[in-house]
Amino acid sequence: MKISLVEPAPPGFHIYSFVKQVRLGLPLLGAMARDRGHDVRVHVETLGEVDWPRVLTSDLVGISTITSTSMKAYRYAERARQAGVPVVMGGPHVTFEPDEALEFCDYVVRGEGEEALFELLEHLEKGRPLDSILGLSYRAPDGTVVHNSPRPLLDSLDALPVPDLDLVDFREKINPTPFLTSRGCPHDCEFCSVIMMFGRRVRTDPEEKVVRALKAENPKSIFFYDDNFMLSKRRTKALLARMIREGLQVPFSAQIRVDSVYKGGRVDHDLLKLLTEAGCYLVYLGLESANPETLAAFNKRQSLDDIRGGLEALHAYGIKTHGMFVFGSDTDTLESIDNTVDFAIATDISSAQFLILTPLPGTRQTDKLRREGRIFTNNWSLYDGHHVVFWPKKMTPWELQQATMGAHRRFYRLNRLPPNPKHRLEGFLLTRGWERVPDNMAYLRELRAFTGTRSGPAELQKLGSE
Repeated sequence: MKISLVEPAPPGFHIYSFVKQVRLGLPLLGAMARDRGHDVRVHVETLGEVDWPRVLTSDLVGISTITSTSMKAYRYAERARQAGVPVVMGGPHVTFEPDEALEFCDYVVRGEGEEALFELLEHLEKGRPLDSILGLSYRAPDGTVVHNSPRPLLDSLDALPVPDLDLVDFREKINPTPFLTSRGCPHDCEFCSVIMMFGRRVRTDPEEKVVRALKAENPKSIFFYDDNFMLSKRRTKALLARMIREGLQVPFSAQIRVDSVYKGGRVDHDLLKLLTEAGCYLVYLGLESANPETLAAFNKRQSLDDIRGGLEALHAYGIKTHGMFVFGSDTDTLESIDNTVDFAIATDISSAQFLILTPLPGTRQTDKLRREGRIFTNNWSLYDGHHVVFWPKKMTPWELQQATMGAHRRFYRLNRLPPNPKHRLEGFLLTRGWERVPDNMAYLRELRAFTGTRSGPAELQKLGSE
């Protein structure tokens, strides 16, 4: 079959506008389909224009979407269906909103999609019954929506191939080269949907498989895509040591928890030495807040002392830090937001992003806000961390929006030294450019008018009086 897999670009101007990167789900599915003899291409819109002549002459179109790209993804699905091409959608947004997605596509694969997709291909090629495919949603002949039973998570990642980036159009633009070595997360952050998609049991690629992939790709630089590269410190240390022994010291960045390198007053010097020697130059840290109450509300299970100590340790080893913060918790105030920015500056974080809490489908945080009637728009294009879409507890939506934009202005002011020049430049441009985008200017006007004439939903007023 001729298969086209599409990843739409997020709309607007945002924190990822400067990133030429690809999520690895579609290149993985593409590699599996290629190995089964299919003709596959992956179209990633952040890298270049979608090859519509190919897409519209395919036997099947697969579209992966997150929440902020879902509205564009639905338009693309409709375009393919109008050309007579069946469309299957997957990804976190449609996993939790399958009924919505089925207004625009033929099939939805919920959760992990590897086995379900290829069973769907068996349906299209050989007539396999749809009701036998776990994790699949579709419409029955009478038009009713059918959600087959969920599919259990894969027991192991060993048998999966390495995602094939050569299947991606404009792959030469991808930088750095992405690698994903694990799925799942043992942590349980209130606002995160990772465990709802991939579970709390961590599944990892064998060390040998990772090293073999690194050698085959021979990258100039690497980004480890794992939600937490150090879920198992023992495994991470073994992998880093193996990379060093085999001469794979390539500059790399990774997402980690700050308490991986410092916890309870103790610095893990062995880990930091391995990171440095293996080529780590930058880590992305989900710090979230400098407000202890907010850390507890988010269920982060890390203290301010852990954050300070971890940042100091990383800086001592010459590793740059990118701090990621989230504003809008029920424990946040305008003062605590200001204090968090002060903290980011005082601890000399190399670069930072200050995002607005976004009620993504599939999280406990979203369920709570929905129950309380506090989400005031389902315009998914605004669900990008830059737009307020709900009523905070201790400030108005307009105040939260202004405080977040002000946080970027303070952190990225011109007279601060740039220890991470690329991210500092991007942060400065985002800060000065975001609110000048016409769509964002219109949104700001509407948000100010909307929140200026309302005191919030009744449930929020009740919460505020408690």
